[in-house]
Amino acid sequence: MRYIGKFVGFVASLVLLFSGTARSQLLINGAGSTFGYPIYSKWFDDYVKIDPRARFNYQSIGSGGGIMMLRNRTVDIGASDAPLSEAQAKAMPAPVLHFPSVMGAVVLMYNLAELKNQAIRLSGPTIADIYLGKISKWSDPAIGKLNPGVKFPDEAIQVVHRSDGSGTTYIMSDYLSKVSPEWSQRVGRGTALKWPAGLGGKGSEGVTGLVQQTPGALGYVELTYALTNHIPVAVIRNHDSNWIEPSLEGVTAAAAGAAANMPPDFRVSITDAPGARSYPISSFTWLLLYRQQSDHAKGQAIVNFLKWALTGGQKDAAPLNYAPLPAAVVSKELEALKQISIPAS
Repeated sequence: MRYIGKFVGFVASLVLLFSGTARSQLLINGAGSTFGYPIYSKWFDDYVKIDPRARFNYQSIGSGGGIMMLRNRTVDIGASDAPLSEAQAKAMPAPVLHFPSVMGAVVLMYNLAELKNQAIRLSGPTIADIYLGKISKWSDPAIGKLNPGVKFPDEAIQVVHRSDGSGTTYIMSDYLSKVSPEWSQRVGRGTALKWPAGLGGKGSEGVTGLVQQTPGALGYVELTYALTNHIPVAVIRNHDSNWIEPSLEGVTAAAAGAAANMPPDFRVSITDAPGARSYPISSFTWLLLYRQQSDHAKGQAIVNFLKWALTGGQKDAAPLNYAPLPAAVVSKELEALKQISIPAS
């Protein structure tokens, strides 16, 4: 009986230990950007080693969904590749802060069996005309003029775009609005658009899958999705009329001016940026959270995570095909983190 009593006491101690551990864990919910999902997934896994209490649940549902869930307070962190518009900010139940996390490139990937080993060139106005439905074949003279000596097939261009609310769509449409007056007037910029042409894929994964499966397809995704799936991407003519391959260096060059003139709320566009080496479809991606946190432990854990992501976490950017934040931007963000109000414990 004495041993049975000790065993029962031991089991009871284990129950208390594990129940206490479970209670001490903090589940932090996030949702949004598929553009940022690869690095966020890496960060969330790595950060648990720094703070074992922190557990992250992130849904890669697109920026529009992330903004909606943050507005409904069903997540603690929203992730978006588009900063909140004034209307979106006013629709939030409380003030929301923007924190750029990394920078990335949106690329035009294509499925042309005849040219799978040939880098093709596209200009902003030409891309706009393709997505407007004005250029419908790869053999169109407008494409041929940009690619002297390249024999394009007389094949229909199967335009692929996002079907869900997407920050990647915002980046793409923001760029097209700057380089094509007709696009700006007819379609404009936004996370969800009324598309003049094309097939819709859900998430960057859906767009990638459609391009892979559809001969003649052209679609836009974040650089890492194209590289991971070994899909060729177009070389784009930039603001200074130079042909630029998508690269981290090109994204960094595009951000150079923004870093020096970053607005206090960090809402800035770096598409079609001037500069000899600037890649034209570049952007920051943002983590969004309420200035006034409702829970002491969770609020402090989120702030601690962001401090780490903006500093130690930046080393993960380049291996996942993102550009790390400029030091000047990181410094301003660390200062901005002090605006977050955390209730007393």
